[in-house]
Amino acid sequence: MSILTAVVPVYNEESILSELNARLVDVLESMPFEWRIVYVDDGSRDGTPRLLAEMAGSEARIGVVHLSRNFGQQEAISAGLAVAPGDAVVVLDGDLQDPPEVIPSLVEKWEAGYGVVYAIKRDRKEGPVKRWLFSAFYWLLRKLSPLEIPSDAGNFSLMDRSVVDLINRMPERHRYVSGLRAYVGGPQIGIEFERAARFAGEPRQSPRKLLRMASDALFAFSDLPLRAASVMGFVVSGVAFLVLVDVLYKRLVTGEAILGWASVMTSVLFLGGIQLIALGVIGEYIGRIYDETKGRPSVVVASYRNLPAGTPAALPRLDGE
Repeated sequence: MSILTAVVPVYNEESILSELNARLVDVLESMPFEWRIVYVDDGSRDGTPRLLAEMAGSEARIGVVHLSRNFGQQEAISAGLAVAPGDAVVVLDGDLQDPPEVIPSLVEKWEAGYGVVYAIKRDRKEGPVKRWLFSAFYWLLRKLSPLEIPSDAGNFSLMDRSVVDLINRMPERHRYVSGLRAYVGGPQIGIEFERAARFAGEPRQSPRKLLRMASDALFAFSDLPLRAASVMGFVVSGVAFLVLVDVLYKRLVTGEAILGWASVMTSVLFLGGIQLIALGVIGEYIGRIYDETKGRPSVVVASYRNLPAGTPAALPRLDGE
């Protein structure tokens, strides 16, 4: 019998976890598969670790990975994928905005032969500003990246074992799982779903974390910003050459007096801004190269519970075991 595993990253979700687990288990029990759940505790500071310990203690099919600190959602998902058993793996957020009741629809497409089935948000429950920012991000990502990364398709997805294994072999530290999923290719399809409002509490993804994820996605899957910096350099140089020709013509041919202070200051400030933008873009890529060359693990695990034999070796542990 096939095994279906759900990977759920959680961070300070004490008020949601019991409801999430109950609904997730009900859905998995209703399906004709053996099932597992892998919760990844991303350094929670509330009662989440205690609740996870209780759930793992009462149900052997629920595994838990406790990270040594908060590493970030994408890193937590990657840690879950690294230890998840099964023929297919479902990834969903831990705030119940990704309803577990959609999982049977994902499985139906997987059984039809698709290696990746991603869930497309039909309607976001966030405010208008946040919705606009998400739309702008996906528009920019489509324009910059050569990959076809679908809009409004976040973490919520089902991936075949072969896709998960390929993603696990990708060594980069700045990970954007939706992009890695698209990079693998193969038969992929999306299904729409009604994204629910957060079940309880405040969003755990702060604007700073969302900005970090957006920059990781843009810089990891496109080199167009580097090319844009070169293009800006050529354009500015061309404009400067034309201005120089005009200045020389006026000075040598017409004898027209040239008032210089305002034009010089404007040119200096404009060129300085272009240079700083180009340096910033280059710095983003160099910083990522620096992170990769250090070779540090993307996560460190404090402890495991209820994982199959051999899987703990997939990630570095704080105790060195």
